[in-house]
Amino acid sequence: MKGSTIWVQAPARLHLGMLDLEGSLKRRFGGLGIAIEWPVVRVAVRPAPVLTVRGPCADRVRAVAERFWAAARSAGYPTPPGAAIEVHQVIPAHVGLGSGTQLHLAVVEALARMIGWDLTVVELCRLAGRGRRSGVGTWTYLHGGLVLEGGRRTDDGTDAGLAPLLGRYAVPPAWRFVLVIPRGSRGIHGDAEEAAFAGQVSMDAGTVGRLCRLVLLQLLPSLLEEDLLTFGRAVTEIQRIVGDVFAPVQGGRYANPVSAACVEALLELGAAGAGQSSWGPTVYGLAADEVHAERLAAALRRRPGPDGRPLAEVATIEVVAPNHQGRRIWTEDH
Repeated sequence: MKGSTIWVQAPARLHLGMLDLEGSLKRRFGGLGIAIEWPVVRVAVRPAPVLTVRGPCADRVRAVAERFWAAARSAGYPTPPGAAIEVHQVIPAHVGLGSGTQLHLAVVEALARMIGWDLTVVELCRLAGRGRRSGVGTWTYLHGGLVLEGGRRTDDGTDAGLAPLLGRYAVPPAWRFVLVIPRGSRGIHGDAEEAAFAGQVSMDAGTVGRLCRLVLLQLLPSLLEEDLLTFGRAVTEIQRIVGDVFAPVQGGRYANPVSAACVEALLELGAAGAGQSSWGPTVYGLAADEVHAERLAAALRRRPGPDGRPLAEVATIEVVAPNHQGRRIWTEDH
C-alpha cells in the first residue's frame, strides 16, 4: 500500500517544578518547564495493510496506536487497514525529560495527520493518555519555549485531560543548558509516582505562595528582560524548594548523590542556575551562551563524583539549546 509518510520530531523538556499540590483554590499541580533541542523523539507513519511497529518502545507504541485506531473508527473517520510506524529516536525513559509524553503525543499526532483528523489539544491528550497531572509536557511539545500552566481543576468532575496554558515565553536563543544524565539510574515512576501524589508529599500554603511569588515576580520578569543571573537565581531557588517537598519520596533534595553533586558543582563552577528536571535523575545548569556552557561542561566532566570517578564516567554531559518551536511535522511523498 502506497502513501505519504508523516514525520514528527518532538523535543525533550526540563520540568522546573509543580506549584501547588494541595488544590485549596480548586486547582492542583500547575507548573512550568522549558523545551530543549536534545534529546528528541522522532517517529514516521504511513498507511499499510496491517499495523506494524518497528524500533524502540514498540509495545508501548502499539498500545497507543491501537487506542487511536479504535477511537478514529468510532468517530467515523475513514481509516486504512493499518499503519507502518517506525520509531527512529526516543528520549531516555524515566530520567526526567518527558520521554513517555513526547512519544505518545508524536505517535497520535502522526496517525491523526495521516487520516486527516484535526485533533484539538484535549483530544490529543486523551488519545495519547497524557496530561492527567502536568500539562508542561504537552505545551512544550506543541509550542517550545518556556511554558507556564495553571493546574487541573478539582471542582467540576470533568477529565479535560490538560491544564490550561497561562503563558508561553521565548527563551533567549543564546542561552544554553548543560544537561547531565546520570547513567544506570532512573527517577521515580509508575506505582511509586502514583503513591507519591496520593499523599506522600504535600505543600503548605506558605510554600505555595513562595513558589508562585518567585515565578511571577522574579523568574518571568527576568526572562522577559533577558536577565540571566536573576532568572538563574529564581530557577535555583524554585528547584530547591520543590526538591525539599519531594525529599521524603526520593530520599533527598535530588534523586541521587550523583545528581546532587552535579548541581552543586555546576553552581560552584559558575552556572547562573541549576536544578533537577522532574523526578530526575537528570539535572542541568544554565549558561549565558555556547562558550560558557562548553567551559562548564568540560570542567564538570573532570570533576570527581561521589565515588571518586570522574563525572564523565558516570554521567552523560551535553550542552543543549532551548527549543523555540515545539514539535516539527513534515510529509515525505513516495
